[in-house]
Amino acid sequence: MEPKTEKNWFERNWKWFVPLVCLWGLAVVAGFVALILYLVFGLMKTSDAYKEAIARAKANPAVVAALGTPIEEGFLVAGSIKVSGPSGEAQLEIPVSGPRGKGTIFLEAVKSMGRWNFQKLVVEIEDTGERIDLLKPGEAPESPGRVPRREPGISL
Repeated sequence: MEPKTEKNWFERNWKWFVPLVCLWGLAVVAGFVALILYLVFGLMKTSDAYKEAIARAKANPAVVAALGTPIEEGFLVAGSIKVSGPSGEAQLEIPVSGPRGKGTIFLEAVKSMGRWNFQKLVVEIEDTGERIDLLKPGEAPESPGRVPRREPGISL
């Protein structure tokens, strides 16, 4: 008859230790993925194209009438922004909501010589499917920092 050998710590505790290590590893991976997503969406939201699109939507009377005030941006912005110095392009889909409903801002813009120029800027109201063009003359406010263009020989 052999003497009983005492089990080491791992042999006594492996049934709870192994699942705990696996869960810890999954939590670290999930935290890393969440951090990456937060940084990507945060970078999109800091772009001038995003900020200007939100400002135009909040200032547009038709959007305010459809969604109510305050108009708030959603978290999950879809699309892409590519910037290289003073040039770039952006295609974004920005969820917005207000007390009366939800909508989505669609934008396509090109950055040239440091300034974003919108090719398309539309808010689609979710309930009705109505599309409100934010680039119509008279409805789109001037971009911040824009100086009105003067024709030569004409003084104001």
